[in-house]
Amino acid sequence: MKTLSHCFKHLFLILAAGLILLPFWMVISVAGSHNSDIMGSTAPLWPNIPLLFHHMYQVLFVGVSGLPPYVGLLWRSFLMASGIAIGKIVLSICSAYAIVYFRLPFKRVFFVVIFLTLMLPIEVRMLPSYQIIVNLHLLNSYTGLILPVIASATATLFFKQFFETIPVELLEAARLDNAGYLRFLFKIVLPLSKTNIAAIFLIMFVYGWNQYLWPLMITSKPDFYTIIMSLSQLSASVNSQPEWWQAMAGTLVSTIPVITLMIVMQKFFVKGLIQTEK
Repeated sequence: MKTLSHCFKHLFLILAAGLILLPFWMVISVAGSHNSDIMGSTAPLWPNIPLLFHHMYQVLFVGVSGLPPYVGLLWRSFLMASGIAIGKIVLSICSAYAIVYFRLPFKRVFFVVIFLTLMLPIEVRMLPSYQIIVNLHLLNSYTGLILPVIASATATLFFKQFFETIPVELLEAARLDNAGYLRFLFKIVLPLSKTNIAAIFLIMFVYGWNQYLWPLMITSKPDFYTIIMSLSQLSASVNSQPEWWQAMAGTLVSTIPVITLMIVMQKFFVKGLIQTEK
């Protein structure tokens, strides 16, 4: 009976994984097909492997639909996503550390105010943020792409909850050794937070990678276009049928860095969310 239960659980997991991966498989199939096959009566279920790699090569190194090669777009998106993730982590660690360990008046009020920003969607903050970027002359710059979106109440809450689980004896021992707040942060708190930092970095990197509306607002030069912005141009067509293989090949290329990062950091991601190193 126990073996049968395990079989049903594994069967359910396989079916669920198949349903989740089906859209991704369709992207691969369309990316490895001709547009005439895609627009036929039956959509292709298996890609032409040589054609798939040829289309990906065109998107990556040649360029399609008047767009530059995706290699440059990938690099710009990587810089933006990494800057957003690192900025969110640094700012969140500083704010959470101050809330937990500093004896500041009204620090609980400040935390509540930070937490309440979760109820404000990014669209509400878009116009004033844009006005500030214009006044600071940061349009078409990496600083303008990164700086306005590095605040994160979610990461602050995550690190605050983790810092509160660190035994108070460690702080008392550090004070006996005449360690100040900065030394305690760098010598004890941050080493204990490595897996948590890795988990938050992955989440925030994906968040930064998927940014579309904000880069669209503040960039007007192709030198600062991101890969997510270019995907909408691949599927846009006014007078003719879109080349769907281009859109799907571009989509596939844009997912490769994120999937690679998730595979590499999977162990740290899971450990950072469910375990501690204390």
